[in-house]
Amino acid sequence: MKQLVFFCLLFPLLIFSQSDFDRGEKLFREEKFEQAQVLLEHVLVTQPSNLKAIEYLGDIAGRNKSWDKALGYYKKLKQLKPTEANYYYKYGGVLGMKAKESSKIQALGMIGEIKESFEKAITLNPKHIEARWALVMIYIQLPGIVGGSETKAIKYSNELLKLSPVDGYLSKGQIEEYFKRYILAEQQYKKAIAAGSTKVGGQMLADLYKNKMNKSVKKN
Repeated sequence: MKQLVFFCLLFPLLIFSQSDFDRGEKLFREEKFEQAQVLLEHVLVTQPSNLKAIEYLGDIAGRNKSWDKALGYYKKLKQLKPTEANYYYKYGGVLGMKAKESSKIQALGMIGEIKESFEKAITLNPKHIEARWALVMIYIQLPGIVGGSETKAIKYSNELLKLSPVDGYLSKGQIEEYFKRYILAEQQYKKAIAAGSTKVGGQMLADLYKNKMNKSVKKN
């Protein structure tokens, strides 16, 4: 009988909280982030382990460039569900953004954890495309003395090629462009376009022509 009374008292709270989540999720999808945040924070008062509410709040914090706040949410997600690849990917991404806005010395101290986060995402989900993209860009942009490596970038680019030809060719184009091998970059972007990336591949090729090769995209 006591259990029944307790459930009857708790039931309205659960309904109210669920209603807050549904409305918060709807507002989030409508990109009304400020309003969504208020409701989702209220959800966590009664449901502190609601994974989606925490993730949405982390995403909102990230959009607002509140890096430490976002990291706190994603860290909690990793603790609650350590088998979810995207939580590590998002954590690594936000940590990378924080590193960009930090001093060089502070950023150097974050590089290892950033790489480990993306690598963990791939371990948990061997088909994770975005984590491989992140590692490609990290390895080509970092100086060799602090862990940059074209060889490692190519390794992840080759893995992308097996998972998605479009992403593989685009990433190879980015590597070639970064190292100023523009003719080779042009070839890779054209391969990406032929593989189906007419919008992104076309834009990358157009940017290459405009900013690096002083050429125009040929119209069919």
